[in-house]
Amino acid sequence: MKSHKQMVKEWIKDPEFKKAYDDLEEEFSLFDELIQARHKAGLTQEEVAEKMGTKAPAIARIESYGRTNNRSPSLNTLQKYADAVECELQIKLVPR
Repeated sequence: MKSHKQMVKEWIKDPEFKKAYDDLEEEFSLFDELIQARHKAGLTQEEVAEKMGTKAPAIARIESYGRTNNRSPSLNTLQKYADAVECELQIKLVPR
């Protein structure tokens, strides 16, 4: 049985798969950054939820939107999350 990493390593050789995979990189990196910030703050999803005035399943959804949903969290929600994990939310446009 192959691991996920092994399968991706094989699939990435397919140009169509690689393009789709690369197209999602920015989206996945945002949600990975959310999780990393929470871990760096030493907080659980439940603790972040409490600080945001919501429940842990809502935080799980925020942290996995790019993987499970076609909708992204609002700027307001991202700001609340950033405040809860004691980070500054920065949004910027970078020339391609």
